Amino acid sequence: MIYEPAEDSFFLKKHIKDYAKDKRLVLDIGTGSGILAVEASGYADKVIAVDINPDAIQYCCDNVKNSNIEFRQSDLFSAIKGNEIFDMIIFNPPYLPLDEEEPEDSRLATTGGKKGYEVIERFLSEAGNHLSEEGIILLLFSSLTGVNNINRLILNNNLIYKEIDRQHIFFEDIIIYSIRKNQ
Repeated sequence: MIYEPAEDSFFLKKHIKDYAKDKRLVLDIGTGSGILAVEASGYADKVIAVDINPDAIQYCCDNVKNSNIEFRQSDLFSAIKGNEIFDMIIFNPPYLPLDEEEPEDSRLATTGGKKGYEVIERFLSEAGNHLSEEGIILLLFSSLTGVNNINRLILNNNLIYKEIDRQHIFFEDIIIYSIRKNQ
């Protein structure tokens, strides 16, 4: 299953232009259909777009024809080379707590772990190693994930955050943070 763009994707997409302009190298983690990578490629020199799902990468390779984007299969940063440092990292992660009723094939795109933030926790523990000194992360998550949990994880990884937007959708708020290294 490939994550089809939904409200969260379109919400994050509208902020990319404000942050990707004139960036040399951008990383889109969890690219899904590639919608955020395509948007970033209009402003940055190069975008590397990764996804854990091989079907998503194949879909993007078949359907997204853009010489500024390179697609790779990767579990977060596993396919990122040590010398690749990014000016911007975009992450629309799976952020919902585990729902036993949800079909297993869709959980990869929606479920961030038993509590909902475990994937974000893994991401934040590695992100600083791949971010330039002046780089920025755009992270989207749900109020269901727990804002205090996300704040704690960011600070525990020597990063700082600023809420740049919030939108109420159905039964949750979708929140976008800009995150930087704490210098």
